[in-house]
Amino acid sequence: MSEELTYEAAYNELQQIAAEIENETVSVDVLAERVKRAAVLIEFCQQKLRATETEVNNIIRQMEGNKEGK
Repeated sequence: MSEELTYEAAYNELQQIAAEIENETVSVDVLAERVKRAAVLIEFCQQKLRATETEVNNIIRQMEGNKEGK
């Protein structure tokens, strides 16, 4: 893949895969492939959310530290 995957793109692809499975539009021949792709996308989204949470918490701690220093 030439462009970097974003959270939004991964989430949208997950929604599409879920809809295909729910609507039974995925053939049995590609079902395992779709489930594997979904697992990769879920892991990516979880990592992205954890990284964002860590970053936000660091920013909050910095802001609180700046408040206390004034």
